Amino acid sequence: MNKKILVIGACGQIGTELTLRLRQIYGVENVIASDIVKPDNDVVNQGYFEIIDALNFDQVEYFVEKYSIDEVYLLSALLSASAEKAYAFAWDLNMNSLFHVLNLAKEKKIKKIFWPSSIAVFGNNTPREETPQYTVMEPSTVYGISKQTGERWCEYYHKTFGVDVRSVRYPGIISWSAPPGGGTTDYAVDIFHSALKEQKYHCFLSPQTKLPMMYIDDAIDAAIDIMDAPVDLIKIRSSYNLSAMSFNPHEIASEIKKHIPEFEITYKENDFRQMIADSWPDSIDDNNARTDWNWKNKFDLQDMTSIMLEKLEETIQNQILL
Repeated sequence: MNKKILVIGACGQIGTELTLRLRQIYGVENVIASDIVKPDNDVVNQGYFEIIDALNFDQVEYFVEKYSIDEVYLLSALLSASAEKAYAFAWDLNMNSLFHVLNLAKEKKIKKIFWPSSIAVFGNNTPREETPQYTVMEPSTVYGISKQTGERWCEYYHKTFGVDVRSVRYPGIISWSAPPGGGTTDYAVDIFHSALKEQKYHCFLSPQTKLPMMYIDDAIDAAIDIMDAPVDLIKIRSSYNLSAMSFNPHEIASEIKKHIPEFEITYKENDFRQMIADSWPDSIDDNNARTDWNWKNKFDLQDMTSIMLEKLEETIQNQILL
């Protein structure tokens, strides 16, 4: 019998691709997508979809019971830059949505939870190069504070109540299929759209601001792989470091210019997102994930750039035809 999966926040950057992949693996009828909005897209139109407010415990519980859910992928969150503009709501959403699914798992109504953390848990006093799994964590953003706190609660619920919750610290995620979600690393998505449409981009980060990044297919693989791993292989119950590539705006612009020679990049000064980026690592040591549950990334900067430009060009051409 196939397991039943609920994706909360299924219409976001990660949720869109994750939901479609899960349906391919486990069957459309076994993966229920949900979000607080109902856009006209494949996630909504090609399978079960419910409008769920992640902050409404009774609503989450109702649909968990209605569909006899085994696993929840909780993706609802307000991301770094957006959270700074609405810090009280960000804290409420990022924390209480997690408590809701943790408590349902504590009550044995859910068997397994995936909840993503972030490199935002690190801060200015964290080692910047090859940031280790265990290190100083002094986040300076609401998003980072909520993710660090969430990690501690995940570990607590596992140790105290036996909740099977699994997590990875995502770097910046780069995807062509969903719009940017308000994160500091989203420049690395915007830049491709601007390159194709205008052959120029005005970047809010400085040219040498190096950050860990990951192509969306690797991010989806990581979520599914850690959830499918045997329970005895999951040795870290806060969140695993995760890495694929690191680059700065100058480097990604140079890579784009190989495909679009006329592309030009300029840089803003004194954008508030620069301070956020400056508090994050340059690169991540993810040996624990690679050793414990055999994590492997497949895409580097060159691969990702080629795919992003190809897929976005197809999307733009299809929109023109429509």
